[in-house]
Amino acid sequence: MALIVQKYGGTSVGTAERIKRVAGRVAETHNAGNDVVVVVSAMGKGTDDLIALAADVTSNPYPREMDMLLTAGERISMALCAMAIHDLGVPAMSLTGSQAGILTTSVHGQAEILDIRADRVRRGLDDGMVVIVAGFQGVDPVAKEVTTLGRGGSDATAVALAASLGADVCEIYTDVDGVFTADPRVIPDARKLDEVSFEEMLELAGAGAGVLMARSVEVGRRYKIPIHVRSSFHSGEGTWVKEETMEEPIVRGVAHDSSEAKVTVHGVPDKPGVAADIFEGLAGADVLVDMIVQNVSIEGVTDISFTVPKASIDRARTIAERTAADMGARGVDIDSNIAKVSLVGAGMKSELGIASRMFRILSDHQINIEMISTSPIRISCVVRGDDVEAAVGALHDGFQPPASPTEE
Repeated sequence: MALIVQKYGGTSVGTAERIKRVAGRVAETHNAGNDVVVVVSAMGKGTDDLIALAADVTSNPYPREMDMLLTAGERISMALCAMAIHDLGVPAMSLTGSQAGILTTSVHGQAEILDIRADRVRRGLDDGMVVIVAGFQGVDPVAKEVTTLGRGGSDATAVALAASLGADVCEIYTDVDGVFTADPRVIPDARKLDEVSFEEMLELAGAGAGVLMARSVEVGRRYKIPIHVRSSFHSGEGTWVKEETMEEPIVRGVAHDSSEAKVTVHGVPDKPGVAADIFEGLAGADVLVDMIVQNVSIEGVTDISFTVPKASIDRARTIAERTAADMGARGVDIDSNIAKVSLVGAGMKSELGIASRMFRILSDHQINIEMISTSPIRISCVVRGDDVEAAVGALHDGFQPPASPTEE
């Protein structure tokens, strides 16, 4: 008997018929002799609909009340799934994040999981029930306030529960067949990967591959929980995310991200402490910063550019303009028409010339590079937003990530 955690995304539970299909898969897994914990997202575009509803009521929603509102979507899904599973003769129990013992930090909208006290989940399993847990949410153990985990937070819920319960596997069911060599909506001939390492998946997720939340991959890596990303619409194999893979190709995949904007602070005094002032202010306002570039100092001043999520641009602008005024910088520019394109592959650690080859491919396609960042297994370039699909296509063709062993 295995303990399996299954997570179903919004598309998978988007309608009553799809909820019934999910119930059938869960019941089949349970009837095969497994203990099953299910994590669900809000139905379809339920979270987006609630955000839009809040915008109709107020232009400045209070973060606490937004979390109270948004957690309703997952509660609807979990209750309906439990009802559908009951109808198939399998006992089931639904729990909110707080009832399931998911304890988080206090940051509304972007809370992080601190601990899971899953006693109630374990009791349900011991009683032979399928336990359905609302994803994306938890509770601050000090203030006792409901919190949400940010976009993709149900992935983090599922993998963290799998780690806490000592599950054999965490299955992430979605509307795609697995992890691909590039976004198949942009590259129709992108190939599904049979396997990818935690290290590579972390870089792919951070570079814009939306199939898994980066924090969920980090939890899986830390606790060595295999993650199986697969389609909720058929029973075929998906992509296994795990500690080690059979091969370490030079390039595993190409990812892109159009969700960021570039902020440039012009004429910053070139002296110790000014960068700290800018980025401490951003951190204090809960603004995530991705890429940073500081230009060469000319006559004692320099420009500092960095990228932030477009959703945080108003906060970033306020902090940057205030800090620029305090330090005597010339001003702040915001550029929302950018995108990031990245190559990811474990084999980059030992292969020479990947960066130069990437830059040449982009140059040959008349695509200008505005910012560059690297890790041992990733190279990312910021390009014009209008150029990103051409960049992804050129790099995918130029590097041709290798076929999986089963495809040969």
